[in-house]
Formats: sequence, structure tokens, C-alpha cells
Amino acid sequence: MSDFFPNVRPVPALRARVWIAQGRLGEALGWANEQSLSADGDLSYLREFEHITLARVLLARYQRERAEHSVHKAARLLERLLLAAEEGGRTGRVIEILVLKALAHQTLGDIPVALASLERAMMLAEPEGYVRVFADEGPPMTSLLRAAAKDGIRRDYARRLLAAVSGAEHNGPVEQALIEPLSERELDVLRLLGTELGGPAIARELMVSLNTMRTHTKNIYAKLAVTSRRAAVRRAAELGLLPRTRSRQP
Repeated sequence: MSDFFPNVRPVPALRARVWIAQGRLGEALGWANEQSLSADGDLSYLREFEHITLARVLLARYQRERAEHSVHKAARLLERLLLAAEEGGRTGRVIEILVLKALAHQTLGDIPVALASLERAMMLAEPEGYVRVFADEGPPMTSLLRAAAKDGIRRDYARRLLAAVSGAEHNGPVEQALIEPLSERELDVLRLLGTELGGPAIARELMVSLNTMRTHTKNIYAKLAVTSRRAAVRRAAELGLLPRTRSRQP
């Protein structure tokens, strides 16, 4: 299965991932509590994306608070998620879970297990050309990939991924703060959201249907982790996604 996310990605879980990337751990933990998610709770295919996000929250909590019980919970949860995803043949999810499992065991100091998980992830990912699932993990993944390349673990692919991780690290806060980059068309919509034009006028300006414009707007909200036009414009300004304000000619 080549689709990285084979089922629906709930917007609140996407927002929680953005908060993690932004270092807003309290809000991510609040999301997990509101969703009644637990590392030891029952797993469900329909909530798989949320449970993987919970594992990310637990790993981030360890990084922030050095709460060792948090990374142990994450490791146990990931092991259970891995079994379920493998049984369901959800290869994209298996790869992400293996990547997180590698990072969890790296955190615990168990490098052999971390590298074994990474090797399995790379074995599944290389034929499909996955890069971002590794690149988005930043410096911890850099360390593991260097160790993998040194040990001869899929050396060419490891070097390719190292180059991608290095590129992601130099993309700055915008790329790190977004769970997915905005498309060119979404950027066009976003720029017009920063004006006084209403929805129908924006659609006419871009020569698209109103429904298409609304779809783009919904995607923008999800990627920026906001729920309103004003918040989207404010967040975009914080990320430097909007050009400097220019006077509109009458």
C-alpha cells in the first residue's frame, strides 16, 4: 500500500502534530486528554492516526520534561500499533510506526533495537520512495541514519535520507511548523484571505468555483491548525507566508 495515510486524518490530531512541531506541548497534551486517549487503551483502526499522534506527544513530553515513564509508554503503545498495522497490511502506517519506534529506543539508549526498527522501516520505504517520513524527524533521525550508513544498512538510501534531513533542518521554522506545506494554489487563496475580499470575490479572482475555494480554505485551516480566516491570516503572518502588505488599487 503506497498511500502514506490510508485512512482519514482527523483535523484535531493534525493540529496536535503541528503543536508538537511548534513546541506547544501543553496544548498537545490537552488534545490527548480531551480525546480520552491512553497508551494502554483499546486500539481502533479508525483512531490509528490519533494513537500514533499520542505516541508522538509522549515522545515530545520526554524531550521537554525528561519524564522517563513517558517514553516507556510510547514504546509500548508503538509495539501494539505495529502489530495492528502489520495485521491490517497498512504499509504506510507500519513505516511511520517503525520510525517512531526507532526514535523511542534511541531515546532509551537501546541503539541496536533502534537500528533494527530503522532498517525495517527503510526496507519497506525504499521501494516506494519515502523520504519525508524520515526527514521530518530532524536531528535525532540524523544520528540514527549516520549510524545506519556506518553499519552498511542500506547505505545509499541512508545517505539520500541524510541529505533530505539536512535540507529539512535548514528550511527554517515555516517548514517545521507545518504538518504539510501549502500548495501554490492554497498560497494564492491564503494571500487573498489577507484582503477584504469575500469568498465569492476570491473565487472570481482565482477563476475557480466557490466550492473549490472553500475546499482550499478548509485545507489551509487544517495545515495551519486554525479554525477561522482571521486566525489563518495571523498564523500565516507569524510564519512569513504572506507578502508585505500592499495597497490595493481601486
